[in-house]
Amino acid sequence: MVPFPRRTPSAIASESRLPVLIVLHQESSTPGRVGNALRALGHRLDIRRPRFGDPLPETLDQHAGAVVFGGPMSANDSDDYIRREIDWIEIPLREQRPFLGICLGAQMLARQLGARVAPHRDALTQIGYYPIRPTAAGHALCPDWPAQVYHWHREGFELPDGAELLAEGDDFPNQAFRSGNAFGV
Repeated sequence: MVPFPRRTPSAIASESRLPVLIVLHQESSTPGRVGNALRALGHRLDIRRPRFGDPLPETLDQHAGAVVFGGPMSANDSDDYIRREIDWIEIPLREQRPFLGICLGAQMLARQLGARVAPHRDALTQIGYYPIRPTAAGHALCPDWPAQVYHWHREGFELPDGAELLAEGDDFPNQAFRSGNAFGV
């Protein structure tokens, strides 16, 4: 596991004034509660939709971090924008910028880190609320995990080499992980 890079208080204050890059995959999608939480922390949101032609930045030096959201597509799809997004995730990883991948975003992060993303071996799909269990590492990071979270997926991801499992589930065992400053849920 790569530790968080040490940042000075002035660097942290400066980053808090930078916008957070938000990557959405549908025309009508919004950053929802995540966006509200980021705004409450004083961040502006730079919303991009690569599927509809919005470019992703060549560096995150003008962003406090990035959040890649979910969508109905697969991290295994051959669409150009999917491949470009997965390749782009190398930027926040290389620059050690905070990154959060949610659902499809977590699967893209796993793929970028060399892990397999695949349908459940018994062709299970999860739609609805399902229990998750934080690991000891997950509990240490966040003591207040919800007992159940909403799922809508048919694929899961293997844990990338060197990543730390933060939460697990029954049918799809890997529910959340961390690799340095990058988190997938």
